[in-house]
Amino acid sequence: MTPRFLRFASSLTVLGWMISNLAIADVTPDVKPFVELFESRYRAAHTLEATFLERYTEGGRGVRVESGIAYFRRPGKMRWEYQAPENNLFLVDGKTAWFYVPADHTATRIPAKASTDWRTPLALLAGEMKVSRVCSHVQAAPAEKMESPGDIMLHCKLRGDASQSQNPRTSATRSLGEDAAEAVYFEIAKKTGELVVIKVSDPGGVGIEFHFTGWRVDPPVDDSFFHFRALPGVAIVNGELPAPNSCARP
Repeated sequence: MTPRFLRFASSLTVLGWMISNLAIADVTPDVKPFVELFESRYRAAHTLEATFLERYTEGGRGVRVESGIAYFRRPGKMRWEYQAPENNLFLVDGKTAWFYVPADHTATRIPAKASTDWRTPLALLAGEMKVSRVCSHVQAAPAEKMESPGDIMLHCKLRGDASQSQNPRTSATRSLGEDAAEAVYFEIAKKTGELVVIKVSDPGGVGIEFHFTGWRVDPPVDDSFFHFRALPGVAIVNGELPAPNSCARP
């Protein structure tokens, strides 16, 4: 399995992790209205669509930028159509995660359940849309750069022992005093609750950002859209996620 697939898998194949005991996030009073607005904006949707730009960094330097269209369907399905700089497909059908490279005539698959120990805030969009499922504490992060002054940046402390975090796709940015912990940030439009940016970072110098625009609620797509069907001549290979705390570089 290529390192590139590991990057997609470890960043995006993360749905089962959120099926845990009900919990309440510790949300500071100044950001609570924005968290509630964010949750309510997406909770009623069965399917979501957005244009995305995905940026990878190492040591604060840009490594790769990709873009396309992403779809999220409850429960636990995602479809990422990468259009630039090349066409690729990453798809989670609820049971299996697929990464298809048309130019290589190859599709790599892993069981979705293999990702249940991996954490990412992207799981919110294909789940119950409860920030408390992902974050144990939420507070404002005014020092983080934002795309618009009309937005608010929120820092999310991931649930569980931060020192045992297992997401290898992260970068070195401020973590509000949490040494050796992942830093997760949500940029949200104050007036609408729309998700603008998700950043995931760690002290190791590797990071990933997802920038979203053009959100659509319940676009007319059939459920078959979230099932992978290989074309004739496409080789299907089995893959594995990297071991915990290993870091898959692009």
